[in-house]
Amino acid sequence: MTESPAGAHPDEPHRQGLAQRLNWLRAGVLGANDGIVSTAAVVVGVAGATSEVGPVLIAGLAALVGGAISMALGEYVSVSSQRDSEHALIQKERRELAEDPDAELAELIGLYEAQGLSRDTATRVATELTASDALKAHLAVELNIDAEDVVSPWAAAIASAVAFTVGAILPMLTILLAPVEVRVPLTFVAVLVALAVTGYLAAWIGGARRGRAILRTVIGGALALGATYAVGALFGVAAG
Repeated sequence: MTESPAGAHPDEPHRQGLAQRLNWLRAGVLGANDGIVSTAAVVVGVAGATSEVGPVLIAGLAALVGGAISMALGEYVSVSSQRDSEHALIQKERRELAEDPDAELAELIGLYEAQGLSRDTATRVATELTASDALKAHLAVELNIDAEDVVSPWAAAIASAVAFTVGAILPMLTILLAPVEVRVPLTFVAVLVALAVTGYLAAWIGGARRGRAILRTVIGGALALGATYAVGALFGVAAG
């Protein structure tokens, strides 16, 4: 288990591995939110067109499988690009330190001065950190990167796919198990409650305002469900 820096509170967000944890938490919350909305929209739309269970089940399963794979691939590609960029920046900084360490030290001193330190203090801090780990010091101040905490595309992809699947199961079970005459309203309620939870978690992870995030996700989900149900009902009437 990695220990916190000396004097640091164990619950504060500056322990090693923070980027990894935030990465999969973000992917998980967004994946769950998408799984809830997209799958609910599909099954509610089909339920608006037919009262039969079979078509709803098939459409829901297709939405779940296709959505989970799509989310995983999207997260993998996105985070892989971010990771490759971070690795390129790390290699560039390592090369610059090897080629001209004096210029890099002067640059680090200037960066600390720009943060408000006096020239003497900036020089002392930069010199001591350079002697300890020059690369780490430059990455932290110049690029806000920790070479030991580069995000993992696999963690993001797996978290997103699993979360999407978990989120998709809720509307599917609700609409399949509820009585036909109330399955759509019950699904609406279950989905909106679940979206409120994911909105809260997303805001908590990002440090944003909870109320605004909850309102945004709930309104968006309600609009998606209402629109797809209307389309399904319209085509169901037309087909009938």
